[in-house]
Amino acid sequence: MPTTRRHFLRLTGGIMAAGTIPIVTVRPLEATPAMLNTAIRDVVGEAQVHIGRVKLDIPPLVENGNTVPITVSVASPMTATDYVKSIHVFNEKNPQPNIGNFHLGPSSGRARVSTRIRLADTQKVVAIARLSDDTFWQVAADVVVTLAACTEEMN
Repeated sequence: MPTTRRHFLRLTGGIMAAGTIPIVTVRPLEATPAMLNTAIRDVVGEAQVHIGRVKLDIPPLVENGNTVPITVSVASPMTATDYVKSIHVFNEKNPQPNIGNFHLGPSSGRARVSTRIRLADTQKVVAIARLSDDTFWQVAADVVVTLAACTEEMN
């Protein structure tokens, strides 16, 4: 079928009209404390989680949630018989509650990890360490975020 001028104008008019339709932006779902507990149970299973031995260095108040510095350290000699197997970091309100998993061994030297994370809102951050004797230790900190990350609208 040959393209006529009328057919061409109808086609381009339809494309231009489609370009004026507002774009709907969807915010990511916010996690819940129940999702945080489920994520922690996925890592520790039914094992008991003890308080202590883990230190979480994170600012209690951050202006911008896009880049929050965090350091997790564990009191461990890091010998062949007593060392940290892994460190797991969780949050309460980001779309995905498991921020990171870090696997260590006796040759790591120190049981310490540092990184930067994004926080969607004011929330609790939890760090859990798994030791070589398969015990789990945790620490939690509340962080107030004045400018949220992870929920920016796309234009």
